[in-house]
Amino acid sequence: MYKVMWLTLIIASVFSTAIALAGSPHFVGAMSVECDGNTVTVSGKEAGLGNETQVHIELTASASCINPGGNHPQAGNKEDVLAEGDFPVQNGKANFSLTGTAEFQPNCSPPMSVEMTDIMIADTEHDLVRSLGDCP
Repeated sequence: MYKVMWLTLIIASVFSTAIALAGSPHFVGAMSVECDGNTVTVSGKEAGLGNETQVHIELTASASCINPGGNHPQAGNKEDVLAEGDFPVQNGKANFSLTGTAEFQPNCSPPMSVEMTDIMIADTEHDLVRSLGDCP
């Protein structure tokens, strides 16, 4: 009888550990998006990461140099923005903040301004993507 109880406890322990390790990664709540000139910063949180030690997050966006008439005058005045980093996981959660900067050649200077569009955040290891739209 004691052997059956021990066996039952061991099996239950194995299954509960497997469930705890599996996790269910997801972004939590609204993310903060801040734009300043040719720079965009996104901060947020991911949860459901189980016993992982870190998570890899990527920020992408499109930056356009816009003239006062609301147009980008040259095809060369559009740049892709990419920032990425690894963030520690504590208790199945990770907080992150990434800053990406567009480098224009020639510089996008007044009266021109930079417009950030198609801002996205992704956890490439878990195939999570959240579109954050354009800069407010």
